[in-house]
Amino acid sequence: MINRRAWNAAAIAALAMGAFATVLPAHAADETPDALIKRVSTDVLETIKQDASLRDGDVSRINALVNDKVMPYVNFRRMTSASVGPAWRQATPEQRQKLETEFKALLIRTYSGALAQVSNQTISVKPLRAAAGDTDVLVRTEVLGRGEPVQLDYRLEKAADGWKIYNLNVLGVWLVETYRNQFAQEINARGIDGLIQTLATRGKLPAVAGKS
Repeated sequence: MINRRAWNAAAIAALAMGAFATVLPAHAADETPDALIKRVSTDVLETIKQDASLRDGDVSRINALVNDKVMPYVNFRRMTSASVGPAWRQATPEQRQKLETEFKALLIRTYSGALAQVSNQTISVKPLRAAAGDTDVLVRTEVLGRGEPVQLDYRLEKAADGWKIYNLNVLGVWLVETYRNQFAQEINARGIDGLIQTLATRGKLPAVAGKS
Protein backbone atom coordinates (compact mmCIF):
# COMPACT_ATOMS: atom_id res chain seq x y z
CA MET A 1 0.00 0.00 0.00
CA ILE A 2 1.07 3.58 -0.59
CA ASN A 3 1.53 5.61 2.60
CA ARG A 4 -0.19 8.89 3.49
CA ARG A 5 2.66 11.16 2.38
CA ALA A 6 2.88 9.39 -0.95
CA TRP A 7 -0.87 9.63 -1.54
CA ASN A 8 -0.74 13.33 -0.76
CA ALA A 9 1.91 13.66 -3.46
CA ALA A 10 -0.19 11.54 -5.80
CA ALA A 11 -3.13 13.84 -5.24
CA ILE A 12 -1.05 16.81 -6.31
CA ALA A 13 0.27 14.91 -9.31
CA ALA A 14 -3.00 13.46 -10.49
CA LEU A 15 -4.71 16.83 -10.41
CA ALA A 16 -1.68 18.41 -12.04
CA MET A 17 -2.22 16.31 -15.16
CA GLY A 18 -4.64 18.89 -16.51
CA ALA A 19 -4.43 22.47 -17.75
CA PHE A 20 -6.41 25.68 -17.42
CA ALA A 21 -8.11 25.36 -20.81
CA THR A 22 -10.72 22.69 -21.45
CA VAL A 23 -9.61 22.58 -25.09
CA LEU A 24 -6.11 21.30 -25.77
CA PRO A 25 -3.68 24.04 -26.77
CA ALA A 26 -2.90 24.22 -30.46
CA HIS A 27 0.72 23.29 -29.80
CA ALA A 28 -0.08 20.27 -27.59
CA ALA A 29 0.53 17.72 -30.35
CA ASP A 30 4.08 19.06 -30.81
CA GLU A 31 4.87 19.62 -27.14
CA THR A 32 7.52 17.39 -25.59
CA PRO A 33 6.29 15.16 -22.73
CA ASP A 34 8.52 16.78 -20.10
CA ALA A 35 7.41 20.27 -21.18
CA LEU A 36 3.78 19.15 -20.98
CA ILE A 37 4.18 17.83 -17.44
CA LYS A 38 5.99 20.98 -16.31
CA ARG A 39 3.43 23.36 -17.84
CA VAL A 40 0.28 21.70 -16.62
CA SER A 41 1.68 20.83 -13.20
CA THR A 42 2.54 24.46 -12.52
CA ASP A 43 -0.80 25.70 -13.84
CA VAL A 44 -3.01 23.33 -11.90
CA LEU A 45 -1.05 23.55 -8.66
CA GLU A 46 -1.77 27.27 -8.71
CA THR A 47 -5.46 26.55 -9.36
CA ILE A 48 -5.66 24.26 -6.33
CA LYS A 49 -3.82 26.72 -4.09
CA GLN A 50 -6.23 29.50 -5.02
CA ASP A 51 -9.45 27.45 -4.76
CA ALA A 52 -10.42 26.67 -1.17
CA SER A 53 -13.33 24.47 -2.26
CA LEU A 54 -10.90 22.10 -4.01
CA ARG A 55 -8.70 21.87 -0.93
CA ASP A 56 -11.79 21.28 1.22
CA GLY A 57 -12.70 18.23 -0.88
CA ASP A 58 -15.74 19.60 -2.74
CA VAL A 59 -16.53 16.53 -4.86
CA SER A 60 -18.44 18.42 -7.55
CA ARG A 61 -15.55 20.88 -7.97
CA ILE A 62 -13.01 18.05 -8.09
CA ASN A 63 -15.11 16.16 -10.64
CA ALA A 64 -15.28 19.26 -12.81
CA LEU A 65 -11.52 19.77 -12.55
CA VAL A 66 -10.81 16.15 -13.44
CA ASN A 67 -13.27 15.96 -16.34
CA ASP A 68 -12.42 19.32 -17.87
CA LYS A 69 -8.72 19.68 -17.19
CA VAL A 70 -7.25 16.25 -16.41
CA MET A 71 -8.88 13.67 -18.65
CA PRO A 72 -7.81 15.29 -21.95
CA TYR A 73 -4.22 14.39 -21.03
CA VAL A 74 -4.85 10.85 -19.77
CA ASN A 75 -5.48 7.59 -21.62
CA PHE A 76 -7.92 6.49 -18.93
CA ARG A 77 -9.19 3.51 -20.93
CA ARG A 78 -5.65 2.10 -21.01
CA MET A 79 -5.12 2.90 -17.32
CA THR A 80 -8.34 1.11 -16.37
CA SER A 81 -7.81 -1.93 -18.60
CA ALA A 82 -4.24 -2.37 -17.34
CA SER A 83 -5.44 -2.11 -13.74
CA VAL A 84 -8.16 -4.72 -14.31
CA GLY A 85 -5.68 -7.02 -16.07
CA PRO A 86 -6.55 -10.11 -18.15
CA ALA A 87 -10.20 -10.05 -17.04
CA TRP A 88 -10.69 -6.88 -19.08
CA ARG A 89 -10.76 -8.97 -22.26
CA GLN A 90 -13.73 -10.96 -20.94
CA ALA A 91 -15.67 -7.90 -19.79
CA THR A 92 -18.65 -6.73 -21.85
CA PRO A 93 -18.70 -3.18 -23.25
CA GLU A 94 -21.19 -2.23 -20.52
CA GLN A 95 -18.96 -3.69 -17.81
CA ARG A 96 -15.93 -1.87 -19.22
CA GLN A 97 -17.78 1.44 -19.12
CA LYS A 98 -18.87 0.82 -15.53
CA LEU A 99 -15.31 -0.11 -14.56
CA GLU A 100 -14.00 3.16 -15.98
CA THR A 101 -16.71 5.19 -14.26
CA GLU A 102 -16.29 3.58 -10.85
CA PHE A 103 -12.49 3.51 -11.02
CA LYS A 104 -12.42 7.24 -11.72
CA ALA A 105 -14.81 7.87 -8.82
CA LEU A 106 -12.52 5.84 -6.54
CA LEU A 107 -9.45 7.82 -7.59
CA ILE A 108 -11.26 11.12 -7.07
CA ARG A 109 -12.36 9.98 -3.61
CA THR A 110 -8.80 8.89 -2.80
CA TYR A 111 -7.20 12.11 -3.95
CA SER A 112 -9.83 14.52 -2.65
CA GLY A 113 -8.98 13.68 0.93
CA ALA A 114 -5.39 14.84 0.38
CA LEU A 115 -6.02 18.18 -1.31
CA ALA A 116 -6.02 20.05 1.97
CA GLN A 117 -2.30 19.27 2.09
CA VAL A 118 -1.58 21.39 -1.00
CA SER A 119 0.21 24.55 0.09
CA ASN A 120 3.66 25.54 -1.16
CA GLN A 121 4.45 22.47 -3.26
CA THR A 122 6.22 22.77 -6.60
CA ILE A 123 7.12 20.22 -9.27
CA SER A 124 10.72 19.69 -10.40
CA VAL A 125 10.97 17.90 -13.76
CA LYS A 126 14.12 15.88 -14.39
CA PRO A 127 15.93 15.90 -17.76
CA LEU A 128 14.12 13.64 -20.24
CA ARG A 129 15.99 10.52 -21.31
CA ALA A 130 14.37 9.66 -24.62
CA ALA A 131 15.24 9.51 -28.30
CA ALA A 132 13.55 11.83 -30.78
CA GLY A 133 11.36 9.08 -32.22
CA ASP A 134 10.26 7.43 -28.97
CA THR A 135 6.51 7.06 -28.55
CA ASP A 136 6.53 5.69 -24.99
CA VAL A 137 8.52 7.63 -22.40
CA LEU A 138 9.15 8.07 -18.69
CA VAL A 139 9.06 11.59 -17.26
CA ARG A 140 10.67 11.75 -13.82
CA THR A 141 9.70 14.49 -11.37
CA GLU A 142 9.86 15.37 -7.70
CA VAL A 143 7.28 17.12 -5.56
CA LEU A 144 9.09 19.74 -3.49
CA GLY A 145 7.65 21.22 -0.33
CA ARG A 146 7.78 20.35 3.34
CA GLY A 147 10.11 17.46 4.18
CA GLU A 148 12.03 15.33 1.74
CA PRO A 149 11.23 15.49 -2.01
CA VAL A 150 8.69 12.90 -3.16
CA GLN A 151 9.59 10.86 -6.25
CA LEU A 152 6.84 11.08 -8.84
CA ASP A 153 7.18 9.57 -12.31
CA TYR A 154 4.81 9.50 -15.28
CA ARG A 155 4.50 7.00 -18.12
CA LEU A 156 3.24 8.65 -21.31
CA GLU A 157 2.45 7.45 -24.81
CA LYS A 158 2.38 9.50 -28.01
CA ALA A 159 -1.10 9.84 -29.53
CA ALA A 160 -2.25 11.71 -32.62
CA ASP A 161 -3.24 14.74 -30.51
CA GLY A 162 -0.25 14.73 -28.18
CA TRP A 163 1.16 12.85 -25.20
CA LYS A 164 -1.16 10.91 -22.87
CA ILE A 165 -0.43 9.74 -19.33
CA TYR A 166 -1.28 6.10 -18.60
CA ASN A 167 0.56 5.28 -15.38
CA LEU A 168 1.97 7.01 -12.31
CA ASN A 169 4.80 6.03 -9.97
CA VAL A 170 4.83 7.39 -6.41
CA LEU A 171 7.96 6.62 -4.37
CA GLY A 172 8.68 3.54 -6.48
CA VAL A 173 5.11 2.20 -6.43
CA TRP A 174 3.26 2.17 -9.76
CA LEU A 175 -0.44 3.02 -9.48
CA VAL A 176 -1.62 0.55 -12.15
CA GLU A 177 0.30 -2.39 -10.71
CA THR A 178 -0.91 -1.60 -7.19
CA TYR A 179 -4.55 -1.62 -8.26
CA ARG A 180 -4.07 -4.66 -10.51
CA ASN A 181 -3.07 -6.75 -7.51
CA GLN A 182 -6.06 -5.51 -5.49
CA PHE A 183 -8.50 -5.95 -8.37
CA ALA A 184 -7.27 -9.47 -9.18
CA GLN A 185 -8.17 -10.64 -5.69
CA GLU A 186 -11.66 -9.18 -6.00
CA ILE A 187 -12.20 -10.61 -9.50
CA ASN A 188 -11.06 -14.08 -8.38
CA ALA A 189 -13.50 -13.95 -5.47
CA ARG A 190 -16.52 -12.24 -7.00
CA GLY A 191 -15.98 -11.73 -10.73
CA ILE A 192 -16.13 -8.50 -12.79
CA ASP A 193 -19.52 -7.48 -11.42
CA GLY A 194 -18.22 -7.97 -7.90
CA LEU A 195 -15.30 -5.65 -8.63
CA ILE A 196 -17.66 -3.04 -10.07
CA GLN A 197 -19.81 -3.23 -6.95
CA THR A 198 -16.78 -2.91 -4.67
CA LEU A 199 -15.44 0.09 -6.60
CA ALA A 200 -18.87 1.75 -6.47
CA THR A 201 -19.06 1.24 -2.70
CA ARG A 202 -15.54 2.49 -2.02
CA GLY A 203 -15.98 5.47 -4.33
CA LYS A 204 -18.95 6.69 -2.28
CA LEU A 205 -17.19 6.55 1.08
CA PRO A 206 -16.17 9.86 2.68
CA ALA A 207 -12.70 10.92 1.58
CA VAL A 208 -9.90 10.46 4.11
CA ALA A 209 -6.46 11.90 3.47
CA GLY A 210 -3.87 9.34 2.61
CA LYS A 211 -6.24 6.37 2.37
CA SER A 212 -6.69 4.24 -0.74
